[in-house]
Amino acid sequence: MTLSSRVRLAEAEGTAIRARDDGWMLDELKEDVGRIIPGDVLARLADENPRRARSELQSACKQAFASPRWAGRSNELKARLSRDLEDIVFGMGPLQSLVEDPTITEVMVNGTSSLFIERSGLLERETAVFTDEAQVRALIDRILAPLGRRVDESSPMVDARLPGGHRVNVVIPPIALDGPTITIRKFANTTMTLGDMQRAGSLDGRVSRLLAWAVRTRKNIAVLGGTGSGKTTLLNALSCEIPATERIVTIEDSAELRFTEHPHVVRMEARKTNAEGVGEVTIRDLVRNALRMRPDRIIVGECRGAETLEMLQAMNTGHDGSLTTLHANSPEDMIIRLVTMVRYGFDLPVEVIEENIASAIDIAVQTSRSRDGRRFVSAIAEMHRGENTACVADPVFTRRSLESEGVWARAPSWLDDAIDMGLIESGEVASWKRACSLS
Repeated sequence: MTLSSRVRLAEAEGTAIRARDDGWMLDELKEDVGRIIPGDVLARLADENPRRARSELQSACKQAFASPRWAGRSNELKARLSRDLEDIVFGMGPLQSLVEDPTITEVMVNGTSSLFIERSGLLERETAVFTDEAQVRALIDRILAPLGRRVDESSPMVDARLPGGHRVNVVIPPIALDGPTITIRKFANTTMTLGDMQRAGSLDGRVSRLLAWAVRTRKNIAVLGGTGSGKTTLLNALSCEIPATERIVTIEDSAELRFTEHPHVVRMEARKTNAEGVGEVTIRDLVRNALRMRPDRIIVGECRGAETLEMLQAMNTGHDGSLTTLHANSPEDMIIRLVTMVRYGFDLPVEVIEENIASAIDIAVQTSRSRDGRRFVSAIAEMHRGENTACVADPVFTRRSLESEGVWARAPSWLDDAIDMGLIESGEVASWKRACSLS
């Protein structure tokens, strides 16, 4: 980012923060620090060595506070002003505290009219921090510049991943009618396991054990649900059950999966076109390439287009135990959606596509979000060929709400095969069936 851009941004964000009672003090601190370390020097340092630039800014703030002008001001106030100035220069300005709050999972700026956050699955309204569109656009430039991305009237939408792993989506006028919008989706640095999800109430011990067996016996699993229903969280939890001796290749549109323990993971991320309109690498390209990388398991963060056929073929050609997610309202709807996505790129008969789905996917796991924001596993279905149709989603488990226990319809057919192969002990399965009232 150029020096002039930094100056405009500092001025705009200073105005946004000025709405607070101590905003004028922040302006004074900027003036004092500017006399100690010139703006062009700080801008150059920020580009060349961000860590040193932060250290220099902190040192300049300490020098400024040592002057008589700041005598009598509390240490707490000085620390807050120093953090605010650091957020303006290096961070996300007035949004920085929200992004750093571990209890917040989403930050939504709706032009200058409103600011919302998501906490514990529920939306909360925050005090608006922007007074005009120039401030929002200045922050957008700040966010996108280090990522090598830009947004303008010819390309008014951008979806990108921040260095910390969070995902940011930007839409500006004329597409956004009420002003520039910013949506920042945060992802936890830690990975939830099936045990963690069980303790949180998202699933019980019977569901947890069945899903762990499915991963251990290398069943191909599709996790489906709506936006924010916990698909990625469950996919991460399932991946924790993959043995450390196996090589995993992950493919994502925007990297969200976390592998903190597994020793052999190759992560790949799709790439949009650059400013010149070239350089695009699609999910479909990455799935094709992954087949040449000797994977034991392929994990596709989300299937949403013609790459679905490559994913199904990978599952059908020796890469069993693979995982993927997709948007669907039920296991039955998943079949329709997969057929539609395959036909985006290939004019194949529906029966042929459905046969591929039945052969490729062993289990569909549905996630849902309750009205109070909590997520849970609401359905498990086994996929197989039917008598009258090429693919059927046969229910195994359903749960209507978090308050209900969940109903087991039957045991998956592959459990007996797993016992015969020595992958699961018969006593474990017998105990599980009794717990599910299936014996």
